[in-house]
Amino acid sequence: MAHARRKFMDAKKLQGKGKTGKANVVLAKIQKLYALEARIKGCTAAKRLSERQEHAIPILNDLFQWLSKQNIVSSSQLGKAIKYTLGQWPKLIRYVEDGHLSIDNNRAERAIKPLVIGRKNWLFSDAPKGADASAMLYSIIETAKANDLIVYDYLVKCMKELAKSEPDIDSLLPWHIYH
Repeated sequence: MAHARRKFMDAKKLQGKGKTGKANVVLAKIQKLYALEARIKGCTAAKRLSERQEHAIPILNDLFQWLSKQNIVSSSQLGKAIKYTLGQWPKLIRYVEDGHLSIDNNRAERAIKPLVIGRKNWLFSDAPKGADASAMLYSIIETAKANDLIVYDYLVKCMKELAKSEPDIDSLLPWHIYH
């Protein structure tokens, strides 16, 4: 649902500041769905399912009907948002069939974001030494994170130790760092 919402946010930006239009109608309906999710956060899966069946399905049905009735130029930002949402509809509403599912996949996307950013950066590691340096730096950063270290402080400590004529590499192992 977050992807659909984002597309309508893009369409809203084109409406101009302070103006309301069709994108606002959709965003208001989607906001009601997210408000429901906020209200039932922390409830059991059975309770979430029950609440979604009672409250989300009518909102989703209303949204679907509204989107289906629109006669918008499909190449416009709003048209693209509507086409995307209708095309993804079965996937977008799947969460109302199972209380264990989330309304969106934002949590999963946040978890893989560093890998996606890294993938784009790795395209520029076209020399073996550059690729090796990048791999080492990413490994050090991710190791610090995995050991609940403050990444910046850990990197500073590593740089200071490695700048010594005889660095104590063993002292830089994460389990020797106290935070």
